[in-house]
Amino acid sequence: MPAWLKDAVFYEIYPQSFKDTNGDGIGDLEGIIEKLNYVTSLGCNALWINPCFDSPFKDAGYDVRDYKKVAPRYGTNEDLYRLFDEAHKRGIHVLLDLVPGHTSEEHEWFLESKKAERNQYSDRYVWTKSAFQGIGGRPYIGGEADRDGCYMLNFFKCQPALNYGFLKRTEDWQMAPDEPACIETKEAMKDIMRFWLDKGCDGFRVDMADSLVKEDDENKSATGAIWKNIREMLDNEYPEAALISEWSNPVLALKYGFHADFYLDHHGNGYNTLIRDNETPGGDHSFLKKDGNGDIMRFLSDYLPKYDKTRNDGYISFITCNHDTPRARRTLGFDELKIAYAMFLTLPGVPFIYYGDEIGMRYIEDIHTKEGGYARTGTRTPMQWDNSANKGFSTAPADKLYLPVDPADDAPTVADQEKDPSSLLNTVKALTALRRSEPGLKADAEFEVIYAEKDEFPFVFKRGDLIISVNPSDKKASATLPRKMEKAYEIGNVQISDASLIMGPQSFCVLR
Repeated sequence: MPAWLKDAVFYEIYPQSFKDTNGDGIGDLEGIIEKLNYVTSLGCNALWINPCFDSPFKDAGYDVRDYKKVAPRYGTNEDLYRLFDEAHKRGIHVLLDLVPGHTSEEHEWFLESKKAERNQYSDRYVWTKSAFQGIGGRPYIGGEADRDGCYMLNFFKCQPALNYGFLKRTEDWQMAPDEPACIETKEAMKDIMRFWLDKGCDGFRVDMADSLVKEDDENKSATGAIWKNIREMLDNEYPEAALISEWSNPVLALKYGFHADFYLDHHGNGYNTLIRDNETPGGDHSFLKKDGNGDIMRFLSDYLPKYDKTRNDGYISFITCNHDTPRARRTLGFDELKIAYAMFLTLPGVPFIYYGDEIGMRYIEDIHTKEGGYARTGTRTPMQWDNSANKGFSTAPADKLYLPVDPADDAPTVADQEKDPSSLLNTVKALTALRRSEPGLKADAEFEVIYAEKDEFPFVFKRGDLIISVNPSDKKASATLPRKMEKAYEIGNVQISDASLIMGPQSFCVLR
């Protein structure tokens, strides 16, 4: 386990939308370098950068055309090496986004694989043996290659599936995971990882990590065997490199070698009940919504079994949001966001803050899709730095921007919130400083639920020698403390009387 993860607070950067330094309307690596001091001031000491590799950008860079080349719109490979170096000078680790399940249809491997003549890449992707032989139950494309066959897709039409084999094989064109061609695909991915790790990268967030071996069993054992092999390589060659999965099944992901797994916002799971429970009959009953009358037990019944089964294997990562998820500001106001982020930043695991969430950027409704974003596009708008043109994101004309900035008169900005001691931004800074200073708030520190009852507030839990209490509701709440304690941090109005804790509406406290 990389030691630095225990103290990590990540900041996710969608490079297209973070900071444009050359005036072309698209963010770039130089912009990230320029804002590294801001990342440090926020209290984050690790970055996850969404795909910055060469791509046709039909899926925002998740359609990789060349894994070893930075997309020219972001800069050069040398710029990325310099970003690693400048980040490391500030004590910041950098994860790149690895896309192992598919490439772009324009990748050199795929262009070779499409050819009628056999070559070293013929079996790099999943192909049937005839242009008239489809793939039952799976998306596929036929009629677009000289080769006599159809190819499987892993996601969009532009993303042919790389071949890691099939565990359960029912067709003669399906290969076993241990066939040489499938092993070569795995080794090619390891080669890409070594390339960037040797240049200064500190690890990878892995896209669609469970999508490798097709027709796997319910425990994804064949896909898991690949990741265990990759983890063995990292342990031997790059022991401080981190591997974090987009899987949202930590019981499997951590068993198979990932150091952390995202707790994603999937409908009906525990995370969903905290901030976006808006599809439940009768309204939004999110626990962290002040008038949601949410039930903390719906969260805990999902989270606690996962935590209990994985606490010794790695970390579950809470997110404020990510590039695929509507921003929390869509359903929560600023005071609600303060409580939500306070809870996320004090629970176990390695937390991730999505760029702009720290100032409460909005999810922009009814925005035209960009680069395969569709409903996700409203979460990917430019960072709002100040009140200059384009909110300080770019000097390009507004109609040349990657996406439009928030047009609202009260669109939040970093510059405005830095001046306001009570702002969401300064609250996040205080929370990250607290997390970094308290051993009880490290990723692996002890966690125990002290008080949690159905339809009741507050939610009280223990981290190390600290007691943390969360009352997101618009009503006063109280709890009995195990002993007399002192406040180390608070949001809202919190009172202690002997061993009684009285929490005002929308309050949060850390007690020592």
